[in-house]
Amino acid sequence: MPTERAEVGAGVADVDLSGRTVLVTGATDGIGRETALALGRLGAHVIVHGRSREKGMAVLDALAATDADGAELRLADYATLDAVRDLAAAVRDEHGELDVLVNNAGGYFTERRTTDAGVEYTFHVNHLAPFVLTNLLVPALAPAGGRIVTVSSEAHRGASMDFEAIREANGGFTAYGRSKLANVLFTYELARRYDAGPANCLHPGFVPGSGFGRQLPAPARLAMTGLGLLPDVVTGWFSTSVVSGAETPVYLAASPEAAEVTGDYFENCRPRRSNDASYDERTQGRLWEVSVDLAGLDPGEVVGGVEPSVPTD
Repeated sequence: MPTERAEVGAGVADVDLSGRTVLVTGATDGIGRETALALGRLGAHVIVHGRSREKGMAVLDALAATDADGAELRLADYATLDAVRDLAAAVRDEHGELDVLVNNAGGYFTERRTTDAGVEYTFHVNHLAPFVLTNLLVPALAPAGGRIVTVSSEAHRGASMDFEAIREANGGFTAYGRSKLANVLFTYELARRYDAGPANCLHPGFVPGSGFGRQLPAPARLAMTGLGLLPDVVTGWFSTSVVSGAETPVYLAASPEAAEVTGDYFENCRPRRSNDASYDERTQGRLWEVSVDLAGLDPGEVVGGVEPSVPTD
């Protein structure tokens, strides 16, 4: 039976995060919201990120009823890199140090378009924006030995990293899978560069109530919505509740054991092997190099430097 609280299912209900500051992106809905609430109940100061002020304020109200050491809302549209930069600057300026970054924001998008950075929309929102945010926040994370947690998906298993396609207006499941593979490749390269704390990624499960399907065509969207309304006893054999979906990110953000593991892929709060393509260090390095170029990051803004940690030629 699913638990009512993600921290219970993650086995970290007794962890005290008082005095810790955590940023959860995409925290106004679904898995991100449940992650933020769980970390707040453990005593953390929670920075809630989202695009909707109304939804964000509702999360702050919910956090006010927990043991959270305060909470705040930061709005940023991940499709615009300037907004991501502003988010990073606000967090650094306000807090100086950050104990946990949960890269949860993202989604499934069917429209065929590119962003103002000339990048396919899904790849931009799901990979490039968190890539930029993470690099810009490392100066705040490193002094605290901060943890970096990135939400990927099992959809990465059937994907390949096509560096030409990320500049094309495609969208759909192929683009989504590619962006989730990028999350894993990015995590593995980041773990070699970031030695102050752990950097891990995860699959949260198939979560109908997460908001994942809001960009699907109408029939599929209605089906996803319907599944999200069904009781867990009906859907539990093939899907994950929103609360259960938050368990692994909460585990990686709070568990003492998880602090000792870096550069791994998790499911159900346990390490699991990701697909074979994700372990190709040359592809990891090439993605890093391409992402720096697409984002226009200066060398001093990139953890470990611009060059890939493993030569790509």
